[in-house]
Order: sequence, then structure tokens, then C-alpha cells
Amino acid sequence: MSIEDALAAAEERGFDLVEVSPNSTPPVCRIMDYGKYKYQAQKRAAEAKKKTARVEIKEVKLRPKTEEHDFNFKLKNAIRFLEAGNKVKVTIMFRGREVTHPDYGRRQLERIVEEVKDIAQVEMMPRMAGRFMTMVLAPIKK
Repeated sequence: MSIEDALAAAEERGFDLVEVSPNSTPPVCRIMDYGKYKYQAQKRAAEAKKKTARVEIKEVKLRPKTEEHDFNFKLKNAIRFLEAGNKVKVTIMFRGREVTHPDYGRRQLERIVEEVKDIAQVEMMPRMAGRFMTMVLAPIKK
């Protein structure tokens, strides 16, 4: 069908003539409501975006000298975050001369890893950044 005939047919029906495959010989066109098509494509994209999983990073802050009860409380929060499907960033904050003993902080982090090994895995190993030692835990996919 010639371009003029196709345009006339589309105009007659109140639709648009849309080129579907320009590289083929001859080019393939389609009579459609282009505005409706774009609207539906936009809706499909929004629906697909809604279904993507969002993973947040929750943070738990400790000190090298955190006592047992406080440690257990922070551990319980970390477990709750992991079970909800979020990643957990565990931060050990050093004050004053505590920074000269990073092994105390590392022991705290190793203890947390030991407690949550059945529900989480270490995504980022512990590392020092100034006066903070951080580690990221991610929930194990089931």
C-alpha cells in the first residue's frame, strides 16, 4: 500500500500511521492510536518498576566497650533488619585512645558475624575508615 493510501486510511479511521519496522523492505507501518499506545507503555513501565525489590541499608552502631545487654539489644535489631530483607551496616565507633586498639572492635564484629551466620553473610569485610570500623551484612537468599 502506498504511503498516501495508508495515511488516508488512518485519517479516515481517526488513528495514526506508525512505522513499526523501518529497516525492512518495504518498511512496515501500523494504523494505531499512538497516544494510547504510549500511555499503555508508560503504565507497563511503572508497573514493572513497582515490582522491583528495594533493599535498604540499616545501620547498627556499637562501641568497642559495649556491654553485654546493649550488645544483645543491637544484635536483636540487626537480626530483625536482616529478616525483613534489608542489609545491615555494622559500625564500631572509636573514641579517643580506643582507636589504638582496633582488635577490640574487630572482636565485636566477629561476634556479630558468629551470631547471625545462619541468616546473613558478610558482604563487605570489616575495614577501618578514620575512627570508624564498618562491615556490611546481607541476608542469605533462600
